[in-house]
Amino acid sequence: MVQKARKGNVTANGQDEIRRDLSPTGGHIASWRHPDSPADGAINIERYIEWAQIAEKAKFDLVFLADNLGLKDADVSDLSRTASSIMFIEPITALSAVAMRTSKIGLVATASTTYTEPYNLARMFASLDHISGGRAGWNLVTSAQPTEAENFSLDKLIDHGVRYERAEEYADVVFGLWDSWAKGALIRDKESGHYFAPDGMKRLNHEGEFFKVRGPLNVMRPPQGAQRSSRPVHPVRV
Repeated sequence: MVQKARKGNVTANGQDEIRRDLSPTGGHIASWRHPDSPADGAINIERYIEWAQIAEKAKFDLVFLADNLGLKDADVSDLSRTASSIMFIEPITALSAVAMRTSKIGLVATASTTYTEPYNLARMFASLDHISGGRAGWNLVTSAQPTEAENFSLDKLIDHGVRYERAEEYADVVFGLWDSWAKGALIRDKESGHYFAPDGMKRLNHEGEFFKVRGPLNVMRPPQGAQRSSRPVHPVRV
């Protein structure tokens, strides 16, 4: 089965990050037909786990799952000949399973800022970061297929400029929610009866052009933290 090994971002020590794209049925549009390709790979979680374990053993930095939220607007006869972008497990769900059978490799999932809410997404990625012990990564996209819009009560795709303005604010909200809890706020003090330190919680109280979010996030601070810099840090946004 053909998989893709790619150079990604440059790490803080100047080295290239090497990633493996988890294309469930292979990297070619017709690779599902190859004799050695598992035709059920897209919905068989054991295949995702196997590929991630191979990449981890080979010292790859991360595995990456692409995503979209609808089928392409194409002739159904043409669509019927490929498994690409049609039959696969939702990325955060798949990588949560992969996290339980790997220990070091980064787990990057694609998620759209156009068809999700910041609170839900912040909660899901914070959960994946906890499940994986601090290995979650977010590939932020705004979605560009008209058919995706039609799956979310819209008649057409939101204008490019608006999508990206919305995405900027969206990311600010998500990073703010990840910072809802101070480091060490979860004290679980049975003597005092405090599960968390009251002064360790802060509400976001964000009010912007596109979003109004009170906070705090009801998932504790992600293991990677919530710092943000010119190269966003944790949980990693790629």
